Amino acid sequence: MKTVFSYAKSYKWPIIIALFLMFVELTVELIQPLLIAKIIDEGIVTRDAQVVWTWGSVMMGLAFIAFISGVINSFFAAHAALGFAYDLRKALFQQVQAFSMATFLRFPASGLITRLTSDVSIVQTVLFMGLRIMMRAPLLVIGSLVMAFVVNAKLAVFLIIGAPFLAFFLYFMTKKGVSYFSRVQKRLDTVNRVIQESLQAIRLIKAYLRGSYEASRFSTVSKALRTDTVLAMRRMELILPILLLVMNGSLMAVLWFGAVEVQSGRAQVGELVAIVNYAMRMTGAFSMFSFLIVAFSRAKASAERMEEVLLAKELEQDYVESSSMKRLDGDLRFEHVYFNYPGKPTPILEDISFHIAAGEKLAIMGATGSGKSTLLNLIPRMFEATSGRITVSGVDVNEWTLKDLREMIGFVPQQSILFTGSILDNLSWGDVEARVDELEEAAKKAQIHSSIEAFPSQYETRVGQKGVNLSGGQKQRLSIARALVRKPSILILDDSTSALDVKTESALWDALRGEEATMLVVTQKIRTAQGADRILLLDDGKVVGYGTHDELMKQSPLYQQIAKSQMEEGGERVV
Repeated sequence: MKTVFSYAKSYKWPIIIALFLMFVELTVELIQPLLIAKIIDEGIVTRDAQVVWTWGSVMMGLAFIAFISGVINSFFAAHAALGFAYDLRKALFQQVQAFSMATFLRFPASGLITRLTSDVSIVQTVLFMGLRIMMRAPLLVIGSLVMAFVVNAKLAVFLIIGAPFLAFFLYFMTKKGVSYFSRVQKRLDTVNRVIQESLQAIRLIKAYLRGSYEASRFSTVSKALRTDTVLAMRRMELILPILLLVMNGSLMAVLWFGAVEVQSGRAQVGELVAIVNYAMRMTGAFSMFSFLIVAFSRAKASAERMEEVLLAKELEQDYVESSSMKRLDGDLRFEHVYFNYPGKPTPILEDISFHIAAGEKLAIMGATGSGKSTLLNLIPRMFEATSGRITVSGVDVNEWTLKDLREMIGFVPQQSILFTGSILDNLSWGDVEARVDELEEAAKKAQIHSSIEAFPSQYETRVGQKGVNLSGGQKQRLSIARALVRKPSILILDDSTSALDVKTESALWDALRGEEATMLVVTQKIRTAQGADRILLLDDGKVVGYGTHDELMKQSPLYQQIAKSQMEEGGERVV
């Protein structure tokens, strides 16, 4: 928890003020039984009304001070807790953004969402409670015990008899509570994952009439969350009855033996009332412990989950750095590159070697799972090659800072991803400083300008979540336009024209012919590959063909097979 609560250091003074005011409240609460004893013994027993009015007025004044202190304490406690939650959530989000892809894949998206929302809220609540009542409860127990000994040590002994048992019991239940609520938060991760998947695939669910199945799946994981939550809460609810049993037993002993002491004249009535008052305060504080231990256990479990993110070591350390290295010219070379995902012994790519000169176009072909997308991800260092060397402009990619390297790369992923906002906002992702005419020029090259102009709001048209109000072809072309806005030295198109018709795709390649960029195009279409300077053919992570269309038609049986199958399907002639 140390790492998580270190983010509260920025709010040191509000926390100090809140704690001071909490101590003022606590002091008043501990003084009141002494004043009650004084009023009884020196005022009521002796029938001295002046003493009653004097000390009664003092008690009222102290109660007012405690009330004002409580109000101000709540303000500073809320300020510190909300600020702490804001800083923690921002740090978590920035840490996730800095993750390497290998680190990112260790955490399910639903788990990260839970950490950024529910887990942060839980520790925020605990900090607020800590400044209001969490620290006050144990201090009230200790303070009441000390004051009871000040009033009458003989009677106070009965209040301390059960303390060792209670201390051990509370420690044990706190430890168990952490494991219970850690499991509950993991169940919540699963519920979030099912919700996320169902909402993302809502069209497919409706098309395949799988609504009942998804409802049943959600019911199953939701029931598991309910079961674990109920189990945790029931076990933690044992705390209060046991605490009250021990404390009420001590209170009965105080009343029994206190009455004997008063009758024998060894104690005054006011002292007995004060001891009972302190015992009641201790009982009230202990009754708060059951609630506080549940909250603390949940907070500790949540803090440990967040520390997994905050302490993750594989980060893109140089992402915000820049260097004085020259701009990329797009010359790209792979030299005996191998790659396997962390923790996976089987290599995805084996002995990949090829060279593409600046300004050339490379088509990458192969069956599903042959490693095409993985190969492309190594260029902007989404993943680090396991062995071998990748150079851009003659320089190893590991020597480039991520900022310099990625600023010169236009990347269009296999799945077109757009963000909520206007079309103009989405295009500006390529270059936030690009002028409107530059954005329009990129849209024209991507063959999407005329479609945008047909919208009532044109470039100010709102894009729904993930581009839900656009067709597949429109999303692909907008993604390509966004990459072109960067004026990249290397343009990576990962099967990004699959939704385009023949005419539109042909116009796109014609428009891109004048681009001064090295292009790497993943495609399944022989027609697209024919227009490339080189074709890289992959099979099961290995290079099985590399050359021009004509060379592969003569040398590669696999390429010949692909060409033949497409010729038969499309009725085209491939030469």
